[in-house]
Amino acid sequence: MKVYETSQIRNVALLGHGGAGKTTIAEAMAFVTGAIGKMGTVTAGNTISDFDKEEQKRGFSISTSVIPIEYTDAKNGPIKINLLDTPGYFDFVGEVEEAVSAADAAIIVVNCKAGIEPGTIKAWELCEKNDLPRIIFVTNMDDDKASYKDLLIKLESRFGKKVAPLHLPIRENEKFVGFVNIAKMKGRRFVNGGSKYQDGDIPESVQHDLEIARETLMEAVAEYNEEYMERYFSGETFTEDEIYAALGDQVATGDMVPVMMGSGLNAQGAEALMNAIVRYLPSPDRARVEEGVDVNTGERFTASYKADSNLSAKVFKTIVDPFIGKYSLVKICTGTLKPDTVIYNVPKESEEKSGKIFVLRGKETIEVPELKAGDIGAMAKLNLTQTGDTIAMKNAPIMYHRPKISQPYTYKAYTAKNKGEEDKIASGLAKLMDEDLTLKTVVDAENRQSLIYGIGDQQIDIAVSKLQSRYKAEIELDKPKFAFRETIRKKVEAPGRYKKQSGGHGQFGDVKMSFEPSGDLSTPYVFEEQVFGGSVPKNYFPAVEKGIAECCTKGPLAAYPVVGIKAILLDGSYHPVDSSEMAFKMAANIAFKKGFMEANPILLEPIVSLKVNVPDSNTGDVMGDLNRRRGRVLGMESDHHGRQTISADIPISELYGYSTDLRSMTGGLGDFSYEFSRYEQCPGDVQKKEVEARAALLKGDDE
Repeated sequence: MKVYETSQIRNVALLGHGGAGKTTIAEAMAFVTGAIGKMGTVTAGNTISDFDKEEQKRGFSISTSVIPIEYTDAKNGPIKINLLDTPGYFDFVGEVEEAVSAADAAIIVVNCKAGIEPGTIKAWELCEKNDLPRIIFVTNMDDDKASYKDLLIKLESRFGKKVAPLHLPIRENEKFVGFVNIAKMKGRRFVNGGSKYQDGDIPESVQHDLEIARETLMEAVAEYNEEYMERYFSGETFTEDEIYAALGDQVATGDMVPVMMGSGLNAQGAEALMNAIVRYLPSPDRARVEEGVDVNTGERFTASYKADSNLSAKVFKTIVDPFIGKYSLVKICTGTLKPDTVIYNVPKESEEKSGKIFVLRGKETIEVPELKAGDIGAMAKLNLTQTGDTIAMKNAPIMYHRPKISQPYTYKAYTAKNKGEEDKIASGLAKLMDEDLTLKTVVDAENRQSLIYGIGDQQIDIAVSKLQSRYKAEIELDKPKFAFRETIRKKVEAPGRYKKQSGGHGQFGDVKMSFEPSGDLSTPYVFEEQVFGGSVPKNYFPAVEKGIAECCTKGPLAAYPVVGIKAILLDGSYHPVDSSEMAFKMAANIAFKKGFMEANPILLEPIVSLKVNVPDSNTGDVMGDLNRRRGRVLGMESDHHGRQTISADIPISELYGYSTDLRSMTGGLGDFSYEFSRYEQCPGDVQKKEVEARAALLKGDDE
């Protein structure tokens, strides 16, 4: 593959709902340009994008894949389009966010028959959030039940007047045979039902819709500047060059979103889409700026995308595969990356050697002599470099902002299926987490469990499957144990005597203690002594406190940590020969367990502050569900764009499975986040159930 200049590059993310046809249109573009000799299909599992075994098995994209397309435009000459084919299902939003951080524009793929789906809305919102210019490409036009006209109305209703059609379909005998280019006012007919098209007539049946669509497009063109607006209102027409110039600028700024069409399976519309990508979507040097910090000066730095500057690049994705190896995917922000260059990892303050430079086309690695500013490529076997890192030259260190990746809140407990595989599991999970920043593991020592976190249940299930197929390590998932606490509600006094005689010196310790709530649930216990007359020598006070401290790690009620206890040593007795620190520690232990169970012991459950972001229409269902989960809704706040953020306090145990339920209630458009707030007393029925469950669990451990 040849080396491309910055102005010849287009970095485009394919976004949209799962199953809308993103992978198929990427396949079509690769086929039309000769990158592949035959189109694969998602169902056959032989597309360029979905090369992972899990993707082939499940029939949908799991990871973002890069597909460089070399295309020769009649006006602009050779162009390289770096397609970033992203997953459409919400569990893999981290992959989409990584792709968007490297893209300069987007194609939102919409299935004409399915219409606007949750993934369409999410894609639009992501483009708005990241100021990405975009084109809407309507696929599945070969389905005679698909109504393009109805879809256009819905698109404009949902996304506003900036949506403007560039194409109208031509149908004959209920078949999609071509389209009308509204800007040129010319018909296009597909040759023999294939991807190539040629000039044709505009059927009479299209004329009415064409007049409306043309007027919509001209209104959008008139918005370009005041001169155009005056000419439009005075009844003047615009030349074809004026139309394209206005469209080019307005699309690049996001002020207009063109709508195009085709059939991915037949590769129809792929060539027109590539023409539009070249004509309307910006090259990196005309796109949004990449901002960072000059580490030497501490001043803000803006990437210029100039190939003759010092090298700087950001690592936006990592691929770790046992067969093809590890690759760090980079976008060059300034300068030129060449093979065998000593590069400086700025956040890690360490140097590595670039080795060979590649571009990836799916799983195919294509060696290139260099990558210029704005281009996307890969380096192999960088040991220290991870997703989000910046690489630069040591004498000119620039640090770019890391991509904003969604925080995972869904989690499950996991255990090794086979004993002795713990190290293999840890190694495999570490590699999966290198690839996917929304996947993480946590060791919960308190509850003696290992936890795996993800965006949703499907993502976690696929991680388990990958662990087995790639790294031959198996884990089993289970419902996690939650971090309850134990405390008391009233003041009691309790004795504790430890006496043991076994020949020679015996063991003797005797204490009388009081226990009461301390009022501070952030600390396990407060220890005081009020002993008079030397009934317990001072040198045994630390032993008594040690006995209390040990008991607080595993409470008498359900073996959860104890908090909020005030323990006071009141009295006791000792033996001049048999007393010891160990005896007084055991005596304190006995007093604690007896006193705790008499002091109205209760379980405390962790409460989190929850924020749920949902469409206005779903607020009633979501609030009702939160009430059923023992949540307390504290308020709502509108973003004035059709969404509400509901704030609530809720026991974390009630959020198990919430990700799936929330998506079901909101059609996939709801999301949530939470953070720990405090501990509160459990309701009686919850406490009874938890105490019984813990007793059975502890009995099983003992057996």
